[in-house]
Amino acid sequence: MMMKRLHIPLAVIAIASLVAPSWNASAQTASEDLPIMPETVDLSQGATLYAENCAACHGAELEGQPDWRSPGPDGILPAPPHDDTGHTWHHSDAVLYNYTALGGEEVMARMGLPFDSGMPGFADILTPQEIWNIIAYIQSTWPDRIQEIQAVRTEAEISAQGDR
Repeated sequence: MMMKRLHIPLAVIAIASLVAPSWNASAQTASEDLPIMPETVDLSQGATLYAENCAACHGAELEGQPDWRSPGPDGILPAPPHDDTGHTWHHSDAVLYNYTALGGEEVMARMGLPFDSGMPGFADILTPQEIWNIIAYIQSTWPDRIQEIQAVRTEAEISAQGDR
């Protein structure tokens, strides 16, 4: 019997990302430490790096690919938008960092979930600071209300990590 790889709905990914341990992507090993955005980020560099590394899939205006909620013929979900119409803002900073640095398949594999993902890892291409600059740039485009909701999620994850 041939086993098919799972194509996990986004809701499962979102739930798994909230309950699974986080990883320090620059070390590429499991860690108790959450990656935390540095106090200083460069939004201008983030915008440039986004254009160079992310816009081809996620759109120059952060709009994502058409029909991003439905798997393509290859079973892989198209790139989601990073504007306020997508789900990026539903995730903590650590989840966004890990997914960007490690890529979708690696993050899910570390949770024990096989998953075909079109999201490559960028840890070998970008420095941790550059990844944070991109994430900060994306966040800077969200309305204040969305930024506040996402910041609360990030703080809750950091607090939960401190309670361990």
